[in-house]
Amino acid sequence: MRFMRVIVFFDLPTETNEDRRNYRLFRKALIKNGFIMLQESVYCKLITSPSVEQSVKNMIMKNKPPNGLVQMLTVTEKQFSRMEYIVGESKNEVIDNAERLIVL
Repeated sequence: MRFMRVIVFFDLPTETNEDRRNYRLFRKALIKNGFIMLQESVYCKLITSPSVEQSVKNMIMKNKPPNGLVQMLTVTEKQFSRMEYIVGESKNEVIDNAERLIVL
């Protein structure tokens, strides 16, 4: 199994009440579908196959806001793990890896 990461970058307007509502709805859709926040307006999700990647893309298209900029990038887990932190450090508040926990 080859693990990959889908990274979603977005820059959405927040000038009107409707803009803020669209921002909240898009962000909630990402979180509901297993994305974690890397930094403000940058979210990522671990995926296991190209078919999962396509379903994630379909979910983003379904929940896209009417205005703003939304970008999606898929990288391998190896590429993602080579990310360098220039300033700051990784926050490990959420366990986000390929291991599975089974409690019987």
